[in-house]
Amino acid sequence: MKKFLAVLAISLLSACASDNAQQTSDIEDHSYSRGGESEGMRSGTGSDRFGMNPLQDPNNILSRRSVYFDFDSYTVKGEYRDLVLAHAAYLRDNLNAQVLLQGNTDERGSREYNLALGQRRANSVKDILLLSGARDQQVEAVSLGEEKPRALGSDESSWAENRRTDILYQGEY
Repeated sequence: MKKFLAVLAISLLSACASDNAQQTSDIEDHSYSRGGESEGMRSGTGSDRFGMNPLQDPNNILSRRSVYFDFDSYTVKGEYRDLVLAHAAYLRDNLNAQVLLQGNTDERGSREYNLALGQRRANSVKDILLLSGARDQQVEAVSLGEEKPRALGSDESSWAENRRTDILYQGEY
């Protein structure tokens, strides 16, 4: 029941905010806009009207590929909502695009626990992508647990870097 309510809440928030988030993206970032997309965007080539790939443009939100989580949590924080919604819009508009979501954890906890938590983190991002227009066949969610740390220290700043889900597009994995 809790999972159903969580999915319902995410869906309502996404529905309420999707028009607003798109308008903000249009104003802040002219390299990717739904209204001015080229034929290349519709066919899935991934280039905008200026020939630049929005996934590679450091000024585009789509170049950001990590969603970070609090300790022992798999809830996507509000600060990452626009990022996930932007990737959902890109997937919705580029039917040939595919992503691999890699859920990661810090080193604390057993291997089994961390694999399960990493999967829940990847699935949380996947759920938002699917509720926001991406198709199931475009998104795969896997867990790496603690096996692929971004930071090697054993302190809070290192652990925070490792509690994440990475968004990798086909050709990047």
